[in-house]
Amino acid sequence: MLIDAHCHLDNAAFDPDRDAVLARARHAGVDQLVVAGTHRQGWQATLQQSHHDRVHVCLGLHPVFLAHHHLSGGDDDLAALARALDQHPECVAVGECGIDARFGDTLEQQWRLFDAQLALAKERDLPVVVHCVRANDEVAKRLRQLALPAGGVIHAFSGSAQQASRFLDLGFVLGLGGAVTYPRAARLRRAVVSLPDDGFLLESDSPDMPLCGHQGQRNEPARVAQVCDCVAELRRQTIERVADCSSGNARRLFRLPPG
Repeated sequence: MLIDAHCHLDNAAFDPDRDAVLARARHAGVDQLVVAGTHRQGWQATLQQSHHDRVHVCLGLHPVFLAHHHLSGGDDDLAALARALDQHPECVAVGECGIDARFGDTLEQQWRLFDAQLALAKERDLPVVVHCVRANDEVAKRLRQLALPAGGVIHAFSGSAQQASRFLDLGFVLGLGGAVTYPRAARLRRAVVSLPDDGFLLESDSPDMPLCGHQGQRNEPARVAQVCDCVAELRRQTIERVADCSSGNARRLFRLPPG
């Protein structure tokens, strides 16, 4: 069975047919899901997803939503995050958090926010779910300095084999999703081939990150099965082997129940 190690089932795009989306995922062999929260206003919707069978949640403050975060004064969002993590032991990680260097004008604020969330994860022995865009080397350096005990996942990894190796050396795994299905993603595909069996997770990032051939469509957790097919072909492994490796890695990282 497969695990979608990163999706946004709480997104309003799924409001009309969330139960049907889950049914399609299960029909495709996607047995468990991890839903990542991105901003305080949405955490309640994120937490509600854990009411679904075998759906797990994590909470964080995403760098792309920086304008939505309240980060100063009384009861700021970081204080609220610390409180929510303590009040909701069902949270399996801190995230989605990280750095998006496409937004250079907010990088200083992004780093402060990221560092604070890494500290929360370290204090609580939780893994982190890291959004890392155009900042692989800088993020790897920061993670090395902090030495997080529970590691984490570099969500939607799109870097080189060398960058992948740096993250693996730090005890992190790499999230592989729709990007790997595009033939033009040659550097990423070479990195996927180089990964050890214990170095990756499969994820949808749905409703975002559509697969090749599904551009412009809402993505769904069920399509993790197609990501698995692609990764298996690239790695010259059986689909069953890739599924077993990915799901085992997700269970170990997030401390999920057996399949």
